[in-house]
Amino acid sequence: MSIVFSIAAAMLMIAAVLTMAAALRGPSTLDRLVALDVLIALCMCGLGVWTAFSLDSTVVPSIVALALLSFVGSVSIARFRVRDDQK
Repeated sequence: MSIVFSIAAAMLMIAAVLTMAAALRGPSTLDRLVALDVLIALCMCGLGVWTAFSLDSTVVPSIVALALLSFVGSVSIARFRVRDDQK
């Protein structure tokens, strides 16, 4: 079963590297925002894999807190952002 967790962690790391590349390359602020949301979701998935691997459920409240902070941050940035063509 350890092989499954290793494969899941490797896939999450590859996805995180590709997401960081998209965040750095993104042409607009909303593209970068979506990439950072995906990165936070990947972090939550990584914590979930760690929880399943270690059989320790004390990490679950941090996953919930991270999800709530991500949602509030995304909504506030989408609401109050300045257009890219305005300076």
